[in-house]
Amino acid sequence: MKNRLSFPLLNQAGPFATLHHPPDEGLFSAENRGLVRQMRQEGLTTRFRAIRGQIFDFLNVTSFKGVRQLLHDRGRRQEINRRCAALLGNMFGLDGSEREIVSAINGYSRTADGVIRYLKAKVMATYAANIEMTNEIDAISSPVDLLLIIFDDRYHKKARFEAKRKLILMGLAGSIDQRERETGIEGKFYDFLNFLNDNVWSQRSKIGELELAYLLSQHEPENFACQSVRVISPDEARAVEPRPGQKLTLIKRRRFQAGGREVPIYVSIRKKPPEAKVLKLLRKGEENPAVAVDDELGLMAVLDSVAEVKLFLTHLTQSAMRAESFMTLEEISDTLTGGHHHGGIGSSRLTPMFKFFARMGGMRVEFIIHSNKTYLNYIYQRDISHDEYEIKRIFDSGVAEMLFPQDIYYLDMADIKERQLRQCRRQIEEG
Repeated sequence: MKNRLSFPLLNQAGPFATLHHPPDEGLFSAENRGLVRQMRQEGLTTRFRAIRGQIFDFLNVTSFKGVRQLLHDRGRRQEINRRCAALLGNMFGLDGSEREIVSAINGYSRTADGVIRYLKAKVMATYAANIEMTNEIDAISSPVDLLLIIFDDRYHKKARFEAKRKLILMGLAGSIDQRERETGIEGKFYDFLNFLNDNVWSQRSKIGELELAYLLSQHEPENFACQSVRVISPDEARAVEPRPGQKLTLIKRRRFQAGGREVPIYVSIRKKPPEAKVLKLLRKGEENPAVAVDDELGLMAVLDSVAEVKLFLTHLTQSAMRAESFMTLEEISDTLTGGHHHGGIGSSRLTPMFKFFARMGGMRVEFIIHSNKTYLNYIYQRDISHDEYEIKRIFDSGVAEMLFPQDIYYLDMADIKERQLRQCRRQIEEG
């Protein structure tokens, strides 16, 4: 599986597995000879040497014996913490004082913890107690202290694995932060919102002004696909008691002017949080966010019909021209009226949507556009709903097993996936 090959340090079936005790110091011990053989078989000898060299350079030691000596030398550890903060600041291009750099590194720690908390709260909520972090690892932000825990036999196997996992997630968070600063994503997101407010949405409404409406829909009993849908007002919705197979869905709509009329549109604007970007790197088996995270800016829109989807697309490109920027549409995929699309791991090829990337004004923005009917399928239909997709992609990509290996957490991921999907369907269809 690609992500295990890309992140071999997290592979509990490989030579970098966290065992019941830290690695033996003896160069020619039976354990180390077996480790060398396994590394040669898997072609990881060069990678091991590189990682070993990085550990020694980072901790300013020349051997694993020197690493262990640091475990009980508090004064020297404080010096190395300060030194390593400066090294990491230079590596990730962080400017500012020592305190500001440490604050940024602490932010990477919060992102790493946030990845686990996100999975606890959503995809693996039923098993939150099983995957909860060891308190000591949760409380530590220092990369030096986390690294030393990996070699400290006082810590349980689970704690040492979680220290290693947190270090790797912090490294990915740092790479993402560096790229965001290099690409100016915050400024581009602000520019994108201004473009929409100035050129796309109706000037008759105030910025942020939304109209409440509801979608009353009837769904197929076999797969919960949307049979029919109509838009009703909040007053009408209050009088509705949905029957089995019916759904009442709130949408908050803006308007845009096209063809001499104002067209309602529900819009969800997305900027991926760092935790979501880290998970995407893990799913893709990539360490470089420039390669794997191509949808930092995004917009999902929902219109009453496929005809209005086409109207909005024309309005969007013309709005870019009014803003004095040509807009090109890239990677277009249109399955609103049938056909298949090539989605990521865990997604259904039958998911209906109009998807593309718009390049304009120095930005590349992902657009996903739905009609009311396809939007309801995106929320509710069996094997297509986004909530199911969230579950499938974490398990099918191997990320769940990689972050919570069975020999440490004693969880059967195949069984958990099916349980979580069944629970998800109950919440969708009966909630």
